[in-house]
Amino acid sequence: MSKTTPMMRQYLEIKSRYPDAILFFRLGDFYEMFMEDAVTASRILDITLTARNKGADEEIPLCGIPFHSCQPYIAKLVEHGHKVAICEQVEDPKTVKGLVKRDVVQVVTPGLVVDSENLKPDRNNFLMALVADSNSYGIALLDVSTGEFRVTQVSEIETVRSELASIDPTEIIVIDDSSDGEWLVPLSDLTGQKVVNTVPAWSADIDYATEQLLDTYNCSGLEVFGCQGMKTATQAAGAALHYLKEARKGSVPHLQTLVTYHVSDYMVLDDATRRNLELTGTMYDRSRKGSLLGVLDRTVTAMGGRLLRQWINHPLVDATRIRQRQETVAELAGSALLRQDLRSLLDGVYDLERLNGKIAMASANGKDLVALRDSLERLPELLNLMSALLGALAVDLSARIDPIPEITELVAAALVDDPPFVLREGGIIRDGYSEELDELRTISREGKGWIARLEAEQRKQTGISSLKVRYNKVFGYYIEVTKTHLDRVPEEYVRKQTLANAERYITPELKEYEDKILGAEDRLVELEYELFQQVRKTVAQQGERLQQTAIALATLDVLAELADIAHEQNYIAPEIDDGHDLVIRDGRHPVVETMTLDERFVPNDVEMDLEQNQILIITGPNMAGKSTYMRQVALIVLMAQIGSMVPAAEARIGVVDRIFTRVGASDNLARGQSTFMVEMTETANILNHATPRSLIVLDEIGRGTSTFDGVSIAWSVAEYLHDNKKVAAKTLFATHYHELTDLSLTRERVQNYNIAVKEWNDQIIFLRRIVKGGASHSYGIQVARLAGLPQDVIDRAKEILRNLESGEYGAEGQPRLARRQGEPPPQKAQMGLFSTDTDAVREKLDQTDISVLTPLEALNLIDELKRLL
Repeated sequence: MSKTTPMMRQYLEIKSRYPDAILFFRLGDFYEMFMEDAVTASRILDITLTARNKGADEEIPLCGIPFHSCQPYIAKLVEHGHKVAICEQVEDPKTVKGLVKRDVVQVVTPGLVVDSENLKPDRNNFLMALVADSNSYGIALLDVSTGEFRVTQVSEIETVRSELASIDPTEIIVIDDSSDGEWLVPLSDLTGQKVVNTVPAWSADIDYATEQLLDTYNCSGLEVFGCQGMKTATQAAGAALHYLKEARKGSVPHLQTLVTYHVSDYMVLDDATRRNLELTGTMYDRSRKGSLLGVLDRTVTAMGGRLLRQWINHPLVDATRIRQRQETVAELAGSALLRQDLRSLLDGVYDLERLNGKIAMASANGKDLVALRDSLERLPELLNLMSALLGALAVDLSARIDPIPEITELVAAALVDDPPFVLREGGIIRDGYSEELDELRTISREGKGWIARLEAEQRKQTGISSLKVRYNKVFGYYIEVTKTHLDRVPEEYVRKQTLANAERYITPELKEYEDKILGAEDRLVELEYELFQQVRKTVAQQGERLQQTAIALATLDVLAELADIAHEQNYIAPEIDDGHDLVIRDGRHPVVETMTLDERFVPNDVEMDLEQNQILIITGPNMAGKSTYMRQVALIVLMAQIGSMVPAAEARIGVVDRIFTRVGASDNLARGQSTFMVEMTETANILNHATPRSLIVLDEIGRGTSTFDGVSIAWSVAEYLHDNKKVAAKTLFATHYHELTDLSLTRERVQNYNIAVKEWNDQIIFLRRIVKGGASHSYGIQVARLAGLPQDVIDRAKEILRNLESGEYGAEGQPRLARRQGEPPPQKAQMGLFSTDTDAVREKLDQTDISVLTPLEALNLIDELKRLL
């Protein structure tokens, strides 16, 4: 641009540093966007696109938004996957001649959103950093809104998939190294819907990453975090920290201490299992309603809701920790009044984790601090109630919940009870907190009274009853007289402005008092903001205590709500141990039982172990309840291992290290896989990773290929699970291949079960009970009738089924399907040029006792039979 203005040169220089972000460029009371940024933003935000130098050869596309209401606009752009760079005026325009200095103060990305108004309250907003080398994968998780910072290292890409599916991050960052990106390909179906950004390779250098961590936390070694010797984990943590510091201009004041976690501490749930068990969303539309989370989540705090989601996605495998949770849940379930009082107090607690984050990053307003005060004021009474709980976990939580009186007393003394949203318009600080502020307020109030008195005096002195003393931001204070009374205006009035029907004047006395009032009001607003900043800074110094309190309150909230639903739904406390037995009496599906309004849910038992009942082959018609039964068992195990009580009359559960599911089938277009390939890939994952501590749910294997191939694969899979001692997992195996029931004849730990049905008037009634033994029929045609197929189709299907069952064959030796009822039976198929006397062969064999034949006699018999044929 040949005639670029100084301001546009400044814009272009700053924009060149943030080419991948939409730049919000502060101009007065607006954020302006130019060029391609303006075109993109105007389309997404649905705001007017205009131009600078409109009509000239070098038009510059332009759009803008008010700075005081920018958050919804930023949130919308970020939701569409864009970064937003906030460029502020870093000098006061009143004190600067010429161009005001500007700079980017923060970059907002999907994974670095802080304002709780733009986040889902019941979900963490995780940024995930991924780093890989030839031996391992490093995963770092960072939620800047709560300060959570975690890291782990795993050895298999499938474990990365599991973590990616369970964490469901908002944004992923990887190393900007195109030569080493092939390892991400197996994750493409999970990362395809995510915002993926890159960081330079040097930011994940092990030495640089280590230095970043040690400098940030002011410590001497990685042992503090527990990630010493974990190279890719450290690199991932360093990359995440670098990305945050770049976006926040080096400021990371509220991060919790980095926590190293190990996937072996939790039950492993791959993405197929999470989807098939509908843990946090339904298979159909990912809706929360109809999922396990939708049933269990009765939390009354936002932080409790986020923690429950984490528990469901990461069940424990330590029986001691499970029992500690269960102990407190059982205590609360058995004390309705205590539970209700605790939940009532928790219901008034705001999102302390995210409030703490806003306070630490100096983005909290007066209402946020009052919400914090109101929350903390509830804690003494809550602690008093908790003293009745005797469980080890409850006692530990009580010790970690801190009312922080320093905060409540300060905020109560400094801030009004209902402060305004906008910080720089005054009305935040309480009277009596600051002597200087009180004096300025007195001047301001008295000044307004003085103006009113002046108006009355001037009306009386001039005899002009319509005379007014008013104020506006452009001209300050003035006296206004209509033109009909200009002849009465005193000589000392100095004309300031002429209007169509009036004149405006100033007097020396009015000007002197104006300076005094306006000076006081300007200082008043400035001082209020300074005092508020001091209060916020003092509160921020208690950040660590506040974080610990928030975590403890979230845990208490989850335990109390699990107790609440246990009491209402008649759950029981399962017996948890380190054995291999899985025994459930009268188990119920936790989700289905809440949704079956038309019929009573039928409970069922299960008994599994590694001695006699390792593999249960389950047969029965579609819609009878096989899938519900198997999912029910898996969900009861999972609920038990998050510390919940379970829907059953009795349960004894040996800790499970993994739950696998192979349910249904569909194409995976993102990964280029057919239905059958998806089925086989999931099955391979199970066989390669299951252990004797695993629980496997197989709902049909081999349906995506021919019948013989399908039966062969299903049979072989069952044998492998039974015979391979390194796998030997407890397995629920539903199938329509009735041939599989014969496995119990040759494999001692295979048992047959079926879902009972009752036939009545050519109809079937589903009894929903699982009983010993294999099913005798599939009842497919009856199920088709229930599904609403036309009666003609049903009748014809019956005819074809009779033909198949009677073993009739057509001219080519194939099963005769086309024959209709009433047609004559088909002629015997002609199999060759010469007829064979098979009856004679059969008669000869019936007459022969082969047990007494000598070898020579046997050869003679074979020769004779050949001649007969």
